[in-house]
Amino acid sequence: MGLGVRWTVHGDGRNPAPGAVVRPDERLSWPRTVGLGAQHVVAMFGASFVAPVLMGLDPNLAIMMSGVATVIFLLSTRGRIPSYLGCSLSFVGVAAVIRAQGGTSATVTGAVLVVGVALFLVGVAVQRFGARIIHTAMPPVVTGAVVMLIGFNLAPVTARTYWPQDQWVALLTMLFTGFAVVCLRGFWSRIAIFLGLVFGYGVSWVFDRAFGMIHSVDGSGKVTDHWRLDFSAVGTADWIGLPHFHGPSFQWSAVLVALPVVIALVAENAGHVKAVGEMTGDPLDDKLGTAISADGAASVLSTALGGPPNTTYSENIGVMAATRVYSTAAYWAAAGFALLFGLCPKFGAVVAAIPGGVLGGITVILYGMIGLLGAQIWVHNKVDLRNPLHLVPVAAGVIIGVGGVSLRISEHFELSGIALGTIVVLTGYHGLRACAPAHLKPQAPLLDEGTSSYDKD
Repeated sequence: MGLGVRWTVHGDGRNPAPGAVVRPDERLSWPRTVGLGAQHVVAMFGASFVAPVLMGLDPNLAIMMSGVATVIFLLSTRGRIPSYLGCSLSFVGVAAVIRAQGGTSATVTGAVLVVGVALFLVGVAVQRFGARIIHTAMPPVVTGAVVMLIGFNLAPVTARTYWPQDQWVALLTMLFTGFAVVCLRGFWSRIAIFLGLVFGYGVSWVFDRAFGMIHSVDGSGKVTDHWRLDFSAVGTADWIGLPHFHGPSFQWSAVLVALPVVIALVAENAGHVKAVGEMTGDPLDDKLGTAISADGAASVLSTALGGPPNTTYSENIGVMAATRVYSTAAYWAAAGFALLFGLCPKFGAVVAAIPGGVLGGITVILYGMIGLLGAQIWVHNKVDLRNPLHLVPVAAGVIIGVGGVSLRISEHFELSGIALGTIVVLTGYHGLRACAPAHLKPQAPLLDEGTSSYDKD
């Protein structure tokens, strides 16, 4: 397939036959392909809107680099894995912790750049030695616990930063977003976060007209009278221009906070590769390591320029499942749209104007969903939490991570929250396993079971 940039026209190029699928190396007519690309962009908008704003980074640069990352991923995998790479929500908690410790945007991107390098090296190791090295170090009980504490560690951000800015808008946005996720069907449920943003914008505009300014904390934490929806920056923003770039800054304390997210990203990539392989019917045994490395390389490039890290998006996998169109040509079109949006500062100003109350309502659901993905990993892999070998390190690590327990190493260095919780889960599990009786050490299921040829050995 070469670089995966040649496609044959599927059927008549209009509509797939009943029960047929458009494979990655096929496409529909170019107008339909471009339309599907636009649909993929809309599907990723919700999280890609919210994540850079929550991390305090430039949303224009985030959208632009998501397009660049998608191109890198498609070229690296030779067009065999149709996927869109957007801003990763797994780092939102990391950014909040680093900023709470006095870190800047450069500190955040520097820490995340190191995570991208680590992810790239994990991918290289998987290509060389096989995915068993992942499962040896990070069995599902460990992976689920780390993903859980990453999500639940974000709870104070919602409770203390976003929700108090406008509790009633937050409540209404939360209710509408929950309704959209559960009750809407097909494509609309896939963009529920985006619909929640639009709804929150509308409610904030109505409340401003009906009740005037609100007296509450603003985005900087000061109690003032202010408009819920402030579009002053939108009016002065240019239609065409480059986003804001900045270089990374490296601090060991910030890097240690960010490194545990590697575990979540590896689990995320493995799950997405498995899902795509099952949908397309193409065994992707030889591409898992490549996919992980491509994600890491794209994140390194993005953070080196001041953007957020990237990861494969399940929202776009859902669009493929609904349309049965797996053409990578549609993802090239989506990447093109993202690049164009990134060159429009006015678009970024609209994103940056999201009211705090709207973010409060959305993050209540979003952060909880991230945390519960950890529980889903346990359920899917049948992790037995009645086993004390599983229960003890998980219980200790999750409470440390969620509660913000800290361990002071020296006057200028301490471990806390996500970093300390992850260390406790990892070292606790492997340390206890080394001395546990045999009946407490069942064979752990594989994280990406069914996607690699060694499953048959």
